[in-house]
Amino acid sequence: MTTSTLFRKVRLLDPFSNTDTIADVWLTEGKIQSINSHIDFLNPDTTVIEGQGLILGPGLVELYSYSGEPGFEYRETLASLAASAIAGGFTRVAILPDTIPAIDTLAALSFLQQKSQTLQISPKLYFWGNLTVGGKGREMTELIELATGGILGFTDSQGIEDLGLLRRILEYIKPIGKPVALVPECRSLKGNGVMREGPLSIRYGLVGNPHISETTAIATILEMVTVINTPVHLRGISTHRGVELVALGKAKGIPITASTSWLNLLLDTQDIANYDPNLRLEPPLGYVKDRQALKDGVKQGIIDAITVNHRSYNYEEKTVPFAQAPPGAIGLELALPLLWENLVVSGELTPLQLWRALSNNPRRCLGQELTPLKVGQPAELILFDPQKLWTVDSSNLHCLGINTSWWGRQVKGRVVMSMRSPTQKSND
Repeated sequence: MTTSTLFRKVRLLDPFSNTDTIADVWLTEGKIQSINSHIDFLNPDTTVIEGQGLILGPGLVELYSYSGEPGFEYRETLASLAASAIAGGFTRVAILPDTIPAIDTLAALSFLQQKSQTLQISPKLYFWGNLTVGGKGREMTELIELATGGILGFTDSQGIEDLGLLRRILEYIKPIGKPVALVPECRSLKGNGVMREGPLSIRYGLVGNPHISETTAIATILEMVTVINTPVHLRGISTHRGVELVALGKAKGIPITASTSWLNLLLDTQDIANYDPNLRLEPPLGYVKDRQALKDGVKQGIIDAITVNHRSYNYEEKTVPFAQAPPGAIGLELALPLLWENLVVSGELTPLQLWRALSNNPRRCLGQELTPLKVGQPAELILFDPQKLWTVDSSNLHCLGINTSWWGRQVKGRVVMSMRSPTQKSND
């Protein structure tokens, strides 16, 4: 039986064409059949969805989130992560290599690739491989071997302190042509810091992580990339000076892209006053001027992508003093509604600016082809209801973790449908 769906008078966002219009959109067999101001002709079995007040746009893309599987299945399985992503509107998700074993061998990669193929409902899943063995920053992995095995690209979830090793990695990886994502972090400057250093870290009695731990690393990476010319993605910019350095690098034509975490756009150090361990994050929340600089950076295109950095923990792991809590929070099902309500409704970002930073730009950071929403294209789309109210609790979330500051609170806005063409079965 032919699958046919018509969305009547839906608000259609297309960041590629930079258009925000009201239209009828007709999908058949997972492809866009027609986009018009009014569509009369329908197949007899067409499902009609009244789209007034709803938003239809490209599926969202998450650049890096953590899977608990293998190694920490009690935190998150690949299946629960995939279900959470789909529920949040993310039709493409890149998984970080911080598993046990780490994704630094073909065997570890193959396990996750095979596991992903067994999932009944799933976004397109991609897997990052470690730049260094175990992500420890001491020894380069077999980059070419991983690349031929179908790895998305390469990253470590901490800064690489050995600059000689980092230089060799960037030189070696250049002809491979896979994305490289670096954490701009100088661990010797970061020390044991658990929040951004400043007046409030002193007032709260928490060890501070100075902003120069980020900016020193950014400056070093920019110098290396200037000479070696290997394109690099900078993960999780969190400071106002970091935004300035990225802007300077782009103005000089250095081949870099950059992202920031959704929580760094919504919250700042003032929100740590109640010592909520769910706000123990890496990178840490910044000061008000940092948050404003990040929002301006997204608006101006200096910061290319907004990421979730979804990391699930169980109740016992996060119900500890702030400084002892492991860093990370869940967010795949929360990011779009909270960003929309706090940044779009408030007028700080336009709908297209937000959608571009969550969909098209992350794909561009990964070197993936971008196409406009047009007839004949696969329908990798989501339907978002910005007015839908729901409560953040275990009955409404698909992930296993409960580590979010919004637990038990009401949120406005929810993805009500995610669509992927049945022809899009590979993770390429």
